[in-house]
Amino acid sequence: MTLNSLPAWSALQSHYDAISGERLRDWFAPQNDTAPTRAERLTFDGGGLTIDFSKNRITDATLELLIQLAEQAGVTKRRDAMFNGDIVNITEERAVLHTALRAQSPDAPFHQQVQAEKAKMAAFADKVRDGSWTGYSGKRIRHVVNIGIGGSDLGPKMVVHALHHLASKELDTHFVSNVDGADLYNVLEQIDAEETLAIIVSKTFTTLETMTNAHSMRNWFIQQGCPEDQLSKHFVGVSANPAEVVKFGIAKENVFEMWDWVGGRYSLWSAVGLSIMLSVGPKNFDALLEGADQMDRHFREAPLAENLPVLMGMIGIWYRNFFGSQSDLIAPYSQALHYLPSYLQQLEMESNGKSATLDGGMVDYPTAAVIWGEPGTNGQHAFFQMLHQGPTLIPIDFIAVLTPEHPLVDHHAKLLANCFAQSEALMLGRTLEEAKKVAGPGKEALATHLSFPGNRPTTTIMLDALTPQSLGALIALYEHKVLVQGTVWNVNSFDQWGVELGKILGKVVEADITAASVDASKHDSSTSALIERARKALKR
Repeated sequence: MTLNSLPAWSALQSHYDAISGERLRDWFAPQNDTAPTRAERLTFDGGGLTIDFSKNRITDATLELLIQLAEQAGVTKRRDAMFNGDIVNITEERAVLHTALRAQSPDAPFHQQVQAEKAKMAAFADKVRDGSWTGYSGKRIRHVVNIGIGGSDLGPKMVVHALHHLASKELDTHFVSNVDGADLYNVLEQIDAEETLAIIVSKTFTTLETMTNAHSMRNWFIQQGCPEDQLSKHFVGVSANPAEVVKFGIAKENVFEMWDWVGGRYSLWSAVGLSIMLSVGPKNFDALLEGADQMDRHFREAPLAENLPVLMGMIGIWYRNFFGSQSDLIAPYSQALHYLPSYLQQLEMESNGKSATLDGGMVDYPTAAVIWGEPGTNGQHAFFQMLHQGPTLIPIDFIAVLTPEHPLVDHHAKLLANCFAQSEALMLGRTLEEAKKVAGPGKEALATHLSFPGNRPTTTIMLDALTPQSLGALIALYEHKVLVQGTVWNVNSFDQWGVELGKILGKVVEADITAASVDASKHDSSTSALIERARKALKR
């Protein structure tokens, strides 16, 4: 049975036709907002987080139908299959067990293996953090450079920056991902070879961008005076291909393991997160895992009607597939979370940006939305104009940290006030009649410019404080939202074949750019012309 032939899908379509013209401000009007209030009915707790869904264009009946759709689409079955270690990544014939990396139960799959690797990470991190691990000249390590791309960069970078207030004062952590030499060069300008440790993170240890940067950094160490036989003091590797790591020149004992049952964009909980552990220490890394495990248990155990990842995912389905929204905005009102939107771009768009169904067919409905965002309050002075008065419907996730991680408490009251006021303004809007009163007598023409349609849906996610636990729960929340939506859309959320073609062609184009001569017939006329321009520029 196809998605849009499920009974709940048809019921939701009829329900959408019935309520799509109704207004949020009317649902919040005193005569309609009776006890328990709309906010009380549509605010839920789980995994250490609180989420207010009340400013969404949903009713109690909407949620009932969305939960029915989740049940009919097999969300519970697929969730349980993932946690049990079944083959849910069917195109690569792999289990999907990032949850095992943070599971506290000794009965979790691969528990001993995971704990042994984490203990190895912790022993290494302690040596670097206490200064007993030194570089070739005997100086302690003061700079850590994480070299990776995609999931080997975005997750660790996001977490290290988010938990900066807990970071070691003795270590600065840098991230290099882009094959553009400017990315690496900018970091090299800030560090001292004698005091630098490089972490090379690549599942295959053949990734073009990562290995290009790794080899350039290796050459830099030698140019700076590091003897080749001392490079092992400055390099460690994280990979599922240890033979390639050793071949690169990293000592076998300095290789940390990845596993093929963990996808790259779900891997920050593993040795891929070594830079996190070095920055904030093993105890805080463990707390990050504990927070994620708490959300995992909520996802497994809570009834679907009270289950935060399920509610997040299904409300997203409501906007994407019934309202026709094309993008989702992530608006963390926390400067520490400024890398969260870019992290979620990969998590959601690489996971569910698919057209092929699990059974090899093609979808005839939209799947992943475009994910974008910027921290508040910066976004208010950039794109919020469009959110308030533009004609495009864009659902928004506001993320609020209720207590600050810094001593400037008076700033925090202003920050939270802006966050809550924006969701209120987007919900209420301003009618033309209200705008006329604001404009004043004789300025009726101005009223159109001062009116706001309102009725813009928002969700507010609240963390009591930005701790490793709450951050772990927040990340896991979005991970499981992806599973929920991918299940409903009947796509494989755990492969990324669309990434591969560009990689293959990229190697061919690179060879042509650097070759002595080129056969122009190998490419289309546009690509051939671009290659020729590049060849001429690089010969200057």
